[in-house]
Amino acid sequence: MATHGRNLNDVVTRFWTIAAPLYDHPSLQQWVYRPAQDEVIDELRAHGARRIADIACGTGILAARIADELAPDEIYGVDMSDGMLRQARARSPQVDWRKGPAEQLPFDDGALDAVVSTSAFHFFDQPKAMREFHRVLRPGGLAAVATISPPQLPLLGRLTSSLSSAAHNPSAQEMRTLFTDAGFTIVDQRRVDRPLWTKGVWDLITIGETA
Repeated sequence: MATHGRNLNDVVTRFWTIAAPLYDHPSLQQWVYRPAQDEVIDELRAHGARRIADIACGTGILAARIADELAPDEIYGVDMSDGMLRQARARSPQVDWRKGPAEQLPFDDGALDAVVSTSAFHFFDQPKAMREFHRVLRPGGLAAVATISPPQLPLLGRLTSSLSSAAHNPSAQEMRTLFTDAGFTIVDQRRVDRPLWTKGVWDLITIGETA
């Protein structure tokens, strides 16, 4: 299982190193990624987080927005892809960009107030990533994860959530279990509010806090 996870990380990292320029396309960002990012920023603002990490930050759009809109004391962007991080570093000098996997974050225990991740969680070793999110957060810290979570229709579920799939799209209940098993208390869970013509993205945001 661990070998499979490493192989998947390698494949995903190579893909996004090549595809990084496509990720920044304005239409793709506005209609696919921005709605979840808007909700994450709202959660961070309400929580008052001052030390924040965006995990699987891609080309750094969300982390740069957090820096600009919330002006935290510390903002980190973490990704495995050199191509993504290269574009991220060019985007914002305010963010501390770091290379690393979600399953082994480059932070000390209790170092952060908030950890966020959008549109990448399906590629992680999900139980291990959630335990890492919990480890690096202080007591009362916030984790906000937006992930693809299709309706549990029989055929669609077989196509997107098979254990043999390259990536696993967790159901709402699976996300709640992942959070609670890692030690979080669920604060909220909801579908991302997005324009009607992009409802098919099926993203879900789950928010938890450490004790």
